[in-house]
Amino acid sequence: MQPHKTTIINDPIYGFITIPNGVIFNLIQHPYFQRLRRISQMGLSYLVYPGAHHTRFHHAVGCLHIMQKALETLRNKGVAISNEEEEATLIAILLHDIGHGPFSHAMEHSIVDGVHHELISLYFMEALNAEFNGSLTLAIKIFKGSYERAFLNQLVSGQLDMDRTDYLKRDSFYTGMAEGNINTERIIAMLCVKDDNLVVSPKGIYTVEKFLVARRLMYWTVYLHKTSLVAEQLITRVLKRAKELSHKGISLPASSALLYFLKNKITKGNFTPEILETFSKLDDYDIISAMKEWCEHDDFVLRELSKCIINRDLPKVKIRKKAFAKAKLDKQKAALVERFGISEYEASYFVFTGTISNQAYNYTHGGINILTDNYKVVDIVKASDQLSLKSLTKAVVKNYICYPKPKG
Repeated sequence: MQPHKTTIINDPIYGFITIPNGVIFNLIQHPYFQRLRRISQMGLSYLVYPGAHHTRFHHAVGCLHIMQKALETLRNKGVAISNEEEEATLIAILLHDIGHGPFSHAMEHSIVDGVHHELISLYFMEALNAEFNGSLTLAIKIFKGSYERAFLNQLVSGQLDMDRTDYLKRDSFYTGMAEGNINTERIIAMLCVKDDNLVVSPKGIYTVEKFLVARRLMYWTVYLHKTSLVAEQLITRVLKRAKELSHKGISLPASSALLYFLKNKITKGNFTPEILETFSKLDDYDIISAMKEWCEHDDFVLRELSKCIINRDLPKVKIRKKAFAKAKLDKQKAALVERFGISEYEASYFVFTGTISNQAYNYTHGGINILTDNYKVVDIVKASDQLSLKSLTKAVVKNYICYPKPKG
């Protein structure tokens, strides 16, 4: 493919975004990437926040833009970044989420077994690398963290990466939750590099503090909102039930791509290029269309779960720190068994418990380092005078229980 003239995208967050000519433009035009227009960035969160209909495409292009700004900032501070490294880093951040399936995370816990979206992203990048004559080789190294200049990987996947920097601000905008509205420009302006590792100038301490607090608040108020939580649980269970029925030979109306994943056991060990090609044809529309049909299916579990999502008639969910007693779970299951004449196993699709966890900052996996005035590198927790910042390093775990609302 030949380079095209400069393309500009008007983004509601950053304004005009310029797409570089050549391989990056061609990657965006590729069907694998265009599929991201049909993958919701926040799954079913629009059932809570009606504006949250933005897609993985929005997010990926936003990440590309702020990565351009970050690399420009570092170059202006004297960090040597070759044109090849720049293009590779931009490709790595552009494609970092290309492996997401329908509704972002639902497939990972239902119709594929142990195949994480990051691994599928890598498979897509390797397939594109073959198609683009090795143009993605360095990008893949940066994506995997195997390139010697660590800060490039840290910009793509780290505690203060461009992925988190975009999705916090973007998700805040589309949900209307001001808690996540971070100062992206100042975060980028405060970035530095020391010994090929990403650091933040001392003036950026309070900006990073705001970033971490915003992340914590967005998880509790948006990403782990109880209605979003139960909706994602239900769509996962819909797909599990559909796969279970398919394995029993029961016919289900669905797209050919979705039927392939319902009928076959897909694992990390058998994820072939042919399966990747089939995966590339899956998006949110396959699942929604199938569930609309399944609302009329003979199977009680598949029918009622599909109705719950399509009609937004969701189960009751309670969240608390203390675990729920098994007796409470059994009581709700027994009531459902008696009410509908279903088995206890079938009732478990509607009555279940689990845990959620929120850890805003994990310094054990490459923390956020502050470059002090005397050029020492100190973790943000030690550099900050905000005592509550240390508490953000601890995972807060809560328990939830879901069960159908009693009908009046």
